[in-house]
Amino acid sequence: MAVSSCEVQRMFIGAGCNRIVNNVSWGACGLVAFGAQNAVAIFCPEKAQILTTFPGHKASVNCTRWLPGSKFTFRAKHLAQHFLLSGDADGAIILWELSLLERKWRHVLDVPQPHKKGVTCIVGIMVSLEKAICASTSSDGSVCIWEISLPSTVGGDCKFSCIQSFSVGSKSMVALSLAELPGNPGHMILAMGGLDNKIHLYSGETTGKFVRACELKGHSDWIRSLDFSLPICENGQENTLLLVSSSQDKGIRIWKLVLRDALDDSERKRLISLASYIEGPVLVAGSASYHISLESLLIGHEDWVYSVEWQPPLFVSADSTGYYQPQSLLSASMDKTMMIWQPEKTTGIWMNVVTVGELSHCALGFYGGHWSPAGDAILAHGYGGSFHLWRNVGVDYDDWKPHKVPSGHHAVVSDIAWAKTGEFLMSVSHDQTTRIFASWSDEDCPKDEYSWHEIARPQVHGHDINCVTVVQGKRSHRFVSGAEEKVARVFEAPLSFLKTLSYATSQNSNILEGIPDDVHVLGANMSALGLSQKPIYVHATHETLDKNSNDGLDTLESIPDAIPVTLTEPPIEEQLAWHTLWPESHKLYGHGNELFSLCCDHEGKLVASSCKAQTVSVAEIWLWLVGSWKAVGRLQSHSLTVTQMEFSHDDNFLLAVSRDRHFSVFTIKRTGSDEISHELIARQEAHKRIIWACCWNPCANEFATGSRDKMVKIWAVDGGGTSVKQLLTLPTFRSGVTALSWLGLDQRVSHGLLAVGMEHGLIELWSLSRGKTEDDAAAVPGLKAALVSRLDPFMCHASTVQRLAWRSPQKREDDSRSIQLASCGADHCVRVFAINELC
Repeated sequence: MAVSSCEVQRMFIGAGCNRIVNNVSWGACGLVAFGAQNAVAIFCPEKAQILTTFPGHKASVNCTRWLPGSKFTFRAKHLAQHFLLSGDADGAIILWELSLLERKWRHVLDVPQPHKKGVTCIVGIMVSLEKAICASTSSDGSVCIWEISLPSTVGGDCKFSCIQSFSVGSKSMVALSLAELPGNPGHMILAMGGLDNKIHLYSGETTGKFVRACELKGHSDWIRSLDFSLPICENGQENTLLLVSSSQDKGIRIWKLVLRDALDDSERKRLISLASYIEGPVLVAGSASYHISLESLLIGHEDWVYSVEWQPPLFVSADSTGYYQPQSLLSASMDKTMMIWQPEKTTGIWMNVVTVGELSHCALGFYGGHWSPAGDAILAHGYGGSFHLWRNVGVDYDDWKPHKVPSGHHAVVSDIAWAKTGEFLMSVSHDQTTRIFASWSDEDCPKDEYSWHEIARPQVHGHDINCVTVVQGKRSHRFVSGAEEKVARVFEAPLSFLKTLSYATSQNSNILEGIPDDVHVLGANMSALGLSQKPIYVHATHETLDKNSNDGLDTLESIPDAIPVTLTEPPIEEQLAWHTLWPESHKLYGHGNELFSLCCDHEGKLVASSCKAQTVSVAEIWLWLVGSWKAVGRLQSHSLTVTQMEFSHDDNFLLAVSRDRHFSVFTIKRTGSDEISHELIARQEAHKRIIWACCWNPCANEFATGSRDKMVKIWAVDGGGTSVKQLLTLPTFRSGVTALSWLGLDQRVSHGLLAVGMEHGLIELWSLSRGKTEDDAAAVPGLKAALVSRLDPFMCHASTVQRLAWRSPQKREDDSRSIQLASCGADHCVRVFAINELC
């Protein structure tokens, strides 16, 4: 019986962070927001899982900002909804709303009068429960001040108006900070810093315009980050404000603003001390004025300091209304470290009290660092799109330990493939990595709940990776990948990964069977300037420990050896980046251009490959024999790049689709142990535009093709295997079709689910089955199609779906009526959905 409806649930999202400053924000709600290409992603640090992504931006997301932020947790205790601002590279700003009770999200509005170029920073303060003041800056040299009228109820109307907009000239601002002035109700201060190496201070009222007050000089390079503290209590009064700034001059400066009316003569003399040895200007705001001085200059980082942030206030009363501002700040730098700075109790001199990071070759520096709302955790995001989290687990003293966080690709995810029995999902990306995601059975979780994590990074390459196929068969896990090079590379799973996978799943006790006892490959090493990954053998591990002991220099030429181990918990970035590589066993030479597509037959005996092409001779498909890895066939049919290939369920046919708008079907026959015969039985122009996707029916010799012309067509190979005829054309889709995957549900009636992915990121599920023709169904005698589900846009990709893949039906984690679908896209995301059949 055909499926008429189904329930789709989000199981997993893997994504990396955009490599840009101000991209991450940790809100008072405890959730972290970041940009993943043109999607806004939300992750929960407690669960180390990405909860959802927001579609809406048309360009890469540059910055995010929670309202209220972690600094104002004490004001957010009774809030029913939290808000999020996001800005992108086209200058657009979007406001989102989170309902805490219902855990529902909604797109509130697109901000009117956006910037003409990319937004570089957004800051905001909730002045009251119904009003917020925000500021944004752009690379077009403009700064805008916004007033937001917030709804009093969840889902209410919101008004966004521009109070003021001014230009700062050709040297644009890249850092902003906004604060309420102490001892001066209704007045605010805005700090701006950027390419002119100065800090510009503006004062204004919450109901009026901001006016230029003064500027602070001292930095000798671009200013990258600014942050105001909450008012500091001195002598029983909160009349002091601290501003911290960081720069590409590797220095951090702390500026002190003191309400002048609160100073007597003796206090003014005390200000001229070691801690504030440079007298600054006076800032006038309304009837009040503030004395500004340099409190401290912090030197400790060895590279650009991209981020500084004050620790959020700590509660001092049981009702969570009283608070005090700790004099503690966090800095993040491109020198691969984050530091916590605090003044000494006796001298008041600011010192570095905690340093975390020092990731050596696992990272190329940090773009930002952030405090948790409670101040017990710090989060960094790095050059490789990765997150790094440390928690203070000490009781009587500080003890910062790394914790697991979500991970994923930081560039277009070009291809995915399930393991032969569905234990894990493999993905490749233009970020030049291959990653493995799997569900990890946690003893602390209920028996039927699984959390997904990246458990290995088998390939770290020097070229963008375009395609991957997992080699089926009875041997241990193997895969073939193709990158922006003329060589396909074969990798085999090392012993350390097999043991880790066994520990993660806790379901397959026979995973280590069949591995030779004489030689075990434990892991792999990558040479600093090479592209190959060399094996590490079990009996040779003791030799690698002191290989580089005579050279203490940390250079690219002296990368330390990997130490592959069996992981007993989901790994963190430092382990993934270096210690989970797979050894490369073979290289497949033959293609004249960069690899574009790969596929493997179901028996694990043949691999087909194609490359980028503009002529018939270059567009030929190569067949490789698994094991000996010799070329056993060169199939010619297409004149342009073959975009996707797939073997039929019985491995008798090979289907290929191309940029030349044609599909080809070849018969594949095994005439001997090392011999293959092939014949072209059909070549047809199937669509009016490029054909991006194809897939076979797992239950019959039927296949589907999908094209940029927004069409999906179903075809069948006749009983004699000599020709192909068209069976069905699905209704026109709303966007170009870029990915297809067909799941067999009932072989007796050739019933299945066809997943369709599109250019705008949406995914649809169609039921295809044989049955009587209905007047209202898009069908021909013997076959009918019906739309089963159109996935919620908040579940789908924010840009082009690159590939879809159903999980092997025999490998399911819940009841037998739940099936899983994986997808990857140009929004840098890998997703796994659970489809529960209802009827």
